[in-house]
Amino acid sequence: MATDVNLIEAHADVQAAPPGVSNTTIAQALAEMAALLEAQGDNPFRVAAYRHASETVSRLVSPLREIHRSGGVAALDALPGVGQRIAAAIVEMLETGHWQQLERLRGGSDPEALFRTIPGVGPDLAMRLHEALGVDTLEALEGAARAGRLEAVEGIGPRRAAAIGAALTQMLDRVRNRRQGLAGAEPPVALLLQVDREYRAAAEADKLPKIAPRRFNPENRAWLPVLHTDRSGWHFTALYSNTARAHELDRTHDWVVIFAEDQAHHEHPCTVVTAGRGALVGQRVVRGREIECRQWYAQAAA
Repeated sequence: MATDVNLIEAHADVQAAPPGVSNTTIAQALAEMAALLEAQGDNPFRVAAYRHASETVSRLVSPLREIHRSGGVAALDALPGVGQRIAAAIVEMLETGHWQQLERLRGGSDPEALFRTIPGVGPDLAMRLHEALGVDTLEALEGAARAGRLEAVEGIGPRRAAAIGAALTQMLDRVRNRRQGLAGAEPPVALLLQVDREYRAAAEADKLPKIAPRRFNPENRAWLPVLHTDRSGWHFTALYSNTARAHELDRTHDWVVIFAEDQAHHEHPCTVVTAGRGALVGQRVVRGREIECRQWYAQAAA
C-alpha cells in the first residue's frame, strides 16, 4: 500500500502549474458572481461584497499572482473589499484556473473534470467515482474515502482506494492550509434538513430562480432551481442534484445538494436524500450523517 501512496504523492508534486490568470479575468469573474447572486436573490450585502472586490482588482497595478506569491492569502485578504471568502476564491483561480462556486452557479460544474485533477485518476475512473458515489466535490469525495466507500466502486481495491484517498487528502490539505486553517465543525443536521425543506417547498411552488445546467440538458433549458439563504451564521446554497447517478435513478428532484459556508468561509458540501431503507425509510436524511439524523428525529418526536 505504501508504494502506491508514494507513487501518487510523487506524481502530485510534479503536476504542471495552471496557466496564468490575469487580474482582468479575476475581476470579471467576481463581477459575474455578483450579477449571478443578485439574479438568484442572494443577500444584497454579499452581492455588494463581490462587486466591490471586482472593482478593487480591476484597479490593481500589481498582478494578483505576485501579491499572492509574496504575501500569501493574507496579502489578498488585506486588499480593500476582498476579505477571507473572496481571497480564497482568488487563490483557487490562481492555482487551478477555475472557480468551482462560480461554475456551479453558471450551471456548468463538471465533477468528472474536477476528479481528474486528482493524481492517478483518469477519465474512466473519474466517471465511475462520480456515478457510483453520487458526489460532486473533492470534499465530498474525501468524505466517501474516509467512510470506506471507494472500494465499492468498480475497479478499486483496498490498495488503490488508500492511494487515491491519500492523494486527495494531500491536495485538500494544501488548499485548507493556504486558507489559514482547517475547516471547522460541520453544519448541524437540523439546519441542513431545514434548508432542504425550504428549498423543496419553494422549488415545487416555482418560487425560485432557475439556471440552465450545461450537463444532461441538451435543450439548454433553465430547469434547476437555486436557493441562497442565511441561517444561524451559515450561508447556504441549495440545488437539486444534476449528476449522472441522479438522472439514472430518477432522483434529480429528490436529491438536494447543499453547500454550507461557515463564518471562516470554508464550504461544507452535503447531499440530502429520502432514505430508501433502514429505520428512517421515507425520511429525509443527510447522506453520510444518518446516525445524527436518526438522533435528531428521535429528539423531535420526544
